[in-house]
Amino acid sequence: MEISTAGLRVLVTGAASGIGRKTAEAFAASGAGVMICDVSQEHLAGFAADNPSIGTIEADVSDPAAVARMFDATVARLGGLDVLVNNAGITGPTGGVETLSVEDWERTLAVDITGMFCCTRLAVPFLKQAGGGSIINLSSAAGRLPYAWRTPYAAAKWAVVGFTLSLALELGPSNIRCNALQPGHVTGERHDRNSRNRAALLGVSFEELEDAARSRVAMRRFIEPEEVAAMAVFLASDLGRSISGQAIGICGYLQHFGQ
Repeated sequence: MEISTAGLRVLVTGAASGIGRKTAEAFAASGAGVMICDVSQEHLAGFAADNPSIGTIEADVSDPAAVARMFDATVARLGGLDVLVNNAGITGPTGGVETLSVEDWERTLAVDITGMFCCTRLAVPFLKQAGGGSIINLSSAAGRLPYAWRTPYAAAKWAVVGFTLSLALELGPSNIRCNALQPGHVTGERHDRNSRNRAALLGVSFEELEDAARSRVAMRRFIEPEEVAAMAVFLASDLGRSISGQAIGICGYLQHFGQ
């Protein structure tokens, strides 16, 4: 079965690399018109060179003024909006709660949950104007499991689920579906960086930490970003028209993070 998103107008935040990039490219490949944002000029330039059909804009989702400019540019390019993928996020600090600064805590929540709110509040009027649509929010397995040494990130990702399910109830009468994706360990540079930081904190090697992490996944493997992208496309397509209010794990059944 081939999934089509032809005719859909899609905005993916934080999408010049990683899961966001694969998601934007998957939507474009299945027929959608796509716009992305990111904070990295370098990553945006590389993305634009590889994907000339996809619009790009620099924007920090935690800055309401930047988000407003992003929506102006998106609607000008696409003519409206049918799908919002709130992917932008940061990993936040790794460390014991007593070692973390208030600034690190606030910055993590500002990007990972307040930024999602800033984008959603502007997207909803356009989705209603379109007669409905889909909002897909990136949570994490850290939004259903405890995650020691990463409390700001875990707090934000649990908040994403509450935000998403509340939106699903609020916006369902307007034919707007709202779902959260909860990836587990996703391969890539960000995963490697976080694992190295965690390994250093716990006094183990990177390889030991990775082996232990795989042992806690029922399928004994990590997830590829393309797998997360495929679920986003499915949910936004007509095949996902009755799916709303769900927090969907894409993790190979990760059971716990351990210490």
